[in-house]
Amino acid sequence: MSLSLQGLPKIKRNSRIRVGRGIGSGKGKTSGRGVKGQKARTGHHSVKGFEGGQTPVHMRLPKRGFTNVLRKEVQAVNIRDILKLVESKKLDASTTITKENLEQVGLIKCKNSKVKLIMSKDKSVSVQLKIAVDAYSEKAKAFSA
Repeated sequence: MSLSLQGLPKIKRNSRIRVGRGIGSGKGKTSGRGVKGQKARTGHHSVKGFEGGQTPVHMRLPKRGFTNVLRKEVQAVNIRDILKLVESKKLDASTTITKENLEQVGLIKCKNSKVKLIMSKDKSVSVQLKIAVDAYSEKAKAFSA
């Protein structure tokens, strides 16, 4: 298959504006920089957040909050959600349910993340389940594999 560049439509390109090329060009004399001042000078570099020597707003406002870099994210999975998937035949109750199974059905994002099994207080479970995760709540310990 050979590609031909001749058949393609022409692309319109605007030429860049050449500043400082006489009064008639529209960008002559001051070259679009206005008259005098710091911004009219060569080598001007504005510092982000600079307010002319006044204390900048990001320094005037109080600091808030704290980010703990050692925090460990734990994903909670409710037994109620697992039971719904067992009833809809997306999970097999006869085998041990692992983190890989939970990832495949979309209950957790990644099988490498820490997973805690929790149980809602109103639901009683009639199905015998064995679930292998990292941590269990007090009521969910009955399902540990």
